[in-house]
Amino acid sequence: MEVRSFVIRRSFLLPLGLVLALAISLFGVCLLQGEPPVKVGLLGLIIVPVALLFAESASRRVTLESEKIVVRKLLRRSEMEFAAMTAVETVAVRKRVFLTLCAGDDFLILANAYADFPGLVRALLERVPPAAVSEETRRMAEAPPVTCRDIVTCWLMVALLAFILYSQLTMR
Repeated sequence: MEVRSFVIRRSFLLPLGLVLALAISLFGVCLLQGEPPVKVGLLGLIIVPVALLFAESASRRVTLESEKIVVRKLLRRSEMEFAAMTAVETVAVRKRVFLTLCAGDDFLILANAYADFPGLVRALLERVPPAAVSEETRRMAEAPPVTCRDIVTCWLMVALLAFILYSQLTMR
């Protein structure tokens, strides 16, 4: 079987990167304009988790090799052999889907935030022992949901931060 790799959707990473860039720009403008330390500090506290989320999301990669799955995250790497998998379960929360892959005490969780999630599910189920796949996962695999709520939220944050930055620049 061919090696296939999947990354987080670029349609999510682009607005998230813009949120980070706008927040850093606003932070710089506030520093240059001598805004109160509380305002600058709160902005700094917002930037840290956004930067971590962006770095984590941009570094995520799932690779399906012939014998194993390899999941790369920021500063971490996990792998699991397909033959060792004892359960592939699905947890669905609204349009968010999480696949849980279990092999003994080890487990991996994959969300539907990956580009071509339906292709990821199909390729994964081709490699996993059929007895390990739950009936719910088989049903979900027929039409895996793809969510865009996180993308819309990021674009709304881009618009809000752009407005705040514009207001900050034109106030003085």
